[in-house]
Amino acid sequence: MAWYPGATRMELQPESDNQPAIRPTQFIVHSIVAPWTPQRTYEYWRDSTNLESHFGLGYDGSLGQFIGTETRADANAAANRRADGTGAVSLESASNLQASDPWTAEQVEALIRLGVWLHEKHGIPLRICRTADDPGFGYHRLFTAWNPDGHACPGDARVKQFKEVVFPGIVARATGQTTEEDDMPTAAEVAKAVLTLDGVISVPGAPATNPTWTLSSSVTEILKRIDAVRTAEAAQTAAITQLAGLVGKNVDTAAVVAAVKAAIAEAVVKVHVDVTGPGA
Repeated sequence: MAWYPGATRMELQPESDNQPAIRPTQFIVHSIVAPWTPQRTYEYWRDSTNLESHFGLGYDGSLGQFIGTETRADANAAANRRADGTGAVSLESASNLQASDPWTAEQVEALIRLGVWLHEKHGIPLRICRTADDPGFGYHRLFTAWNPDGHACPGDARVKQFKEVVFPGIVARATGQTTEEDDMPTAAEVAKAVLTLDGVISVPGAPATNPTWTLSSSVTEILKRIDAVRTAEAAQTAAITQLAGLVGKNVDTAAVVAAVKAAIAEAVVKVHVDVTGPGA
């Protein structure tokens, strides 16, 4: 039996020793329809059912392995073990109670790492299974032979992720097109992602004549606006101080209001000029 070094070993007995060997040719992913940790999934397999998967994946990317990948697990119906001794490696992943949520970024990364290991360890080919018996990668509802009850596991959102993110990620990393380091965004990329809408850095209030700002100009603009807010706050504080000085003196209400308005207006004009430029 084989144990993945990236998972915590939580061996199920007697299944781990008693169930027949397989030659892994497929990797099939599931949603367990519960927000469970690997430990809670292990306890469910151990205490509540005679079914099990090889792996359990938590929302935070934590991974537990319950049975070695060269031993049959019973989560995939006809794909568990075939007459020729081939079978599928299975993984149950934490989900909401409707299995409608996408995998988290941590879950996606864990799936990619495991998929690469299964390819390297067992030679599972880098393709989506073309038939129920075809070696490769898949998800539970892909074929009726794997999913005779006809349910939607792992859910629409995750099927889309599998096709567009997870499986391409496995292929790219296994073939050396990307590395784990490549997948980690830089600080500038994170900042750009926060500021970007449809591929263009967008700062609210940006002039229409210059919509495609660089990251540095966006940061400069944000700092200017922070400074403008501080200036406005200082002006308001001065106005309040002036108002406090007038209270109690022999002046009418209109004079007090006029004094406050004049002080604030002066600050607003200054802020407008500093931030947008004259005539903007």
